[in-house]
Amino acid sequence: MLNSTIILYGLFAGIVAILVTVSIEKFGGLIGGVLGTVPSTIIPAAAGVYALEGDGALTSSMSVVPIGMLINGMFLGVWIILPKYIANEALKLPITVFLSLCTWAVLALVSLIVARQVTNGMISELMLGMVGLALLAILSIMFNVKHRATPKGENKVPISILSLRGVAAGLAIAACLVLAEIGLPFVAGLASAFPAIFLTSMVALWLSQGPQVPQGAAAPMMLGGASVSVYSLLAMWSLPSFGIIFGSAIAWFGAVILWTIPAFFALRKYHLGVD
Repeated sequence: MLNSTIILYGLFAGIVAILVTVSIEKFGGLIGGVLGTVPSTIIPAAAGVYALEGDGALTSSMSVVPIGMLINGMFLGVWIILPKYIANEALKLPITVFLSLCTWAVLALVSLIVARQVTNGMISELMLGMVGLALLAILSIMFNVKHRATPKGENKVPISILSLRGVAAGLAIAACLVLAEIGLPFVAGLASAFPAIFLTSMVALWLSQGPQVPQGAAAPMMLGGASVSVYSLLAMWSLPSFGIIFGSAIAWFGAVILWTIPAFFALRKYHLGVD
């Protein structure tokens, strides 16, 4: 039987996850892609791991989140690059979904093995997270340097797709907490970074708006999503120091101030300069 804490945090994650698609749909890929990727499902993931397993599991699971977000950046890169090489319009979406998930799975497996090796006396878990964040920042800048249109959506995303998005995100976070509870914090950290939000956002927007809207949002989402990595690194310290409520608030505001706001204004200035 599932722990009530897991159910509660899974439900919360599902609810907050729906807001990103609505944000991109309403404000366009530039604003929605950055602001829609402020730390959300990572909040119940970190809080749940800490509530269930304590400091050690929190540190281990959060240290691998930046690596997971780096893999998510590569996942989004597939959505940017691959579709133009698929001639059959009807096959573009299913092939892109399949190959992007395959990319994520392979890289996640490799990174999990590497993370376990390098944190076994070579580098600290905090250093592992900082390296992941630095590599994600470099990757995001590379993809955002090339100017792409970031249009707003003209059609409403169906409620059924939004609901599916919430369910997928909720299940991902619930799986993360189950893995943490059975003593697999590294795997739990990767599970918390599973691109449920990115995947369901891209599919939902592709189906309702066509490919241009999600492809325009992918690079800003990649850059904005790095705020999740910042949150995870701050949460390693703030939750044990200040408790779940205040610690989560400190990590969230820290991530938004240190990353989300600067990333938004940098992208906005760059796009206006290009335009």
